[in-house]
Amino acid sequence: MSTPAAINGKEIFEMLREDLAAIEREFGRDTVSDVEAITEIGEYLRQGGGKRIRPALLLLSSKLFDYEGRGAIRLGAVVEIIHTATLVHDDIIDEAETRRGRPAANTQWGNSKCVLAGDWLYMAVQERNFRILDTLIELTQQMVEGELLQMEKLGQLISLDEHFNLIYRKTACLFSVCMRMGAILGGATAEQEESLSQYGRNLGMAFQIVDDVLDLTASENVLGKPVASDLREGKVTMAVIHALQRCTLAERKLIEAVVQERVFVSDTHAQVLAILNRHGSLDAAYAKAMQYADLARNAICSFADTEIKRALLWAPEFVVAREK
Repeated sequence: MSTPAAINGKEIFEMLREDLAAIEREFGRDTVSDVEAITEIGEYLRQGGGKRIRPALLLLSSKLFDYEGRGAIRLGAVVEIIHTATLVHDDIIDEAETRRGRPAANTQWGNSKCVLAGDWLYMAVQERNFRILDTLIELTQQMVEGELLQMEKLGQLISLDEHFNLIYRKTACLFSVCMRMGAILGGATAEQEESLSQYGRNLGMAFQIVDDVLDLTASENVLGKPVASDLREGKVTMAVIHALQRCTLAERKLIEAVVQERVFVSDTHAQVLAILNRHGSLDAAYAKAMQYADLARNAICSFADTEIKRALLWAPEFVVAREK
């Protein structure tokens, strides 16, 4: 099979520019309510930006089948609203003060209003396609279960299998659903739909593993939130789990203290980072992300070599190589 010509991010976003702009307008309309606080919070969140990678994936999935209807715009807004609603709930649970370099919504309007606004955003989904509705309901169950599981595991030294289960439910599941919904809109076969779903799942796993590494290694200016937020919140991610499987008893006690205290009091971020580097744990996490990226690319190898396929083949590279 011939290798399709390379494509870069600028070309992809230019290809999707008009559709993404339409999704942004749809997002704005969908977050308008008779209740002023909901409209204010919704608009504040929309203006916060983000990569919009989830609606972009849905668009690409549908375009793989030459779909040209408005359903992809509508559902693109839906998945971004769902993603935004989960971020609101995450920030409240984590008591976060910043998000994307701005004050988190809960610091502006308070937890109670933001919980209800997040619920409202989620319930604002209006869709009459029963295949799509079933997919969204299953997604909701997975994500809620993931959030509850994570709350149960805060401050605990979980296994790698437990961690992968969490990041599937919290992140990769939505990536998978974006690809599946695009395939449904495009009239894909069951086999094609499953291939795209697997692509999304593996891409989402790679995305979250890299996100977790960046949380430990990037600067606050790049992250838009405090460095090592996961550790401060008692969350154990892949690089930390890898180190725990290899470190000395003294190193293990140091990491345990950080996770249980949920703050760098007894030990510092630099000390934890030194342990991770000593055991090659950051490199191991990146290597795992690259494995998932390869699995994503392999999942779509049977599709014809088109511009859309080239865009989907580029996405795993972007996910692993990104710096924020």
